[in-house]
Amino acid sequence: MVSILFQFTTMPPFNITGYSTALFSTWYFVDELRLLFDAGDGLSAALLQKGRRVKHIFISHPDRDHLGGLFQFHQLNAREDWPRIYYPKDSRSFPYMEAFLKTFDPHVSGARWQPIEDGETVWIGNNIGVEAIRNEHIPAAPGLSKSFGFKVFEKKQKLHPDLQGLPAEQIQKIVLERGKDQTTVSQRVDLLAYSGDTPIGSPSLWQGVKTLIHEATFLESEGHTLNAEHLNKHSTLEQVLNMVAQTDVEELILGHFSTRYDAAQIDLRIQECCQNMGIKIPVHRVLPGQVVENILQKTPLKG
Repeated sequence: MVSILFQFTTMPPFNITGYSTALFSTWYFVDELRLLFDAGDGLSAALLQKGRRVKHIFISHPDRDHLGGLFQFHQLNAREDWPRIYYPKDSRSFPYMEAFLKTFDPHVSGARWQPIEDGETVWIGNNIGVEAIRNEHIPAAPGLSKSFGFKVFEKKQKLHPDLQGLPAEQIQKIVLERGKDQTTVSQRVDLLAYSGDTPIGSPSLWQGVKTLIHEATFLESEGHTLNAEHLNKHSTLEQVLNMVAQTDVEELILGHFSTRYDAAQIDLRIQECCQNMGIKIPVHRVLPGQVVENILQKTPLKG
């Protein structure tokens, strides 16, 4: 019984529903965790009554395509203490939005708004944490938090390596004699990560992540902005897949494609890049203009 007690929990593939189209709207809902990444337009219409399950909303940055759906979602689902809305602490847009929504919808003003900073962990359940990771989508001085990605991780105590393999009765006796602090080690597993909008980062950032959701706005390296006036930075498909090829990520979800590409172009380019880079893991995609339910249960392009 002791050896089972300290084994790490194996979680099934998450049930993720999402919509992500560059410039228009992005959101991803993780059902089992009652967790929402971003809150773009159309969120409430897509989730319908399932929106009531959302308890934690992590907004990556204040671009309108990532928070435009929060207005109706708040009106339909806010209640005492829920949902809890987490946002980059140095982004001044969010306190204004909080004040507006609490004035505009005073009968549903129970939602809790919480600024968070780079490296901060929010605990959303038993041993489940969400870590904020500063990215470079919005130019900001060092030390300022204006744009985030997020990692969802599980942290538990695991039986010390020196005790693994011993008979259960012997392990139980040692644990009783020494106590759990002396017979277990803390272990973290990064279950899920969401890049937010961002230029490509170091492969080490996502090393060890089981499922990665990453933006891939452009298919080719024709630029890092949506237009000349938009200074916020994005990734290209080639960059993302080249980065993932250098990690042990187990499954990939790509989204935030520009509407300049159609589905056939996107799929063909993903397949070409995966073949050229030797990527064997399952690669899923959220095509422009499409709500995709149970993303990880769909047939991947590569696997």
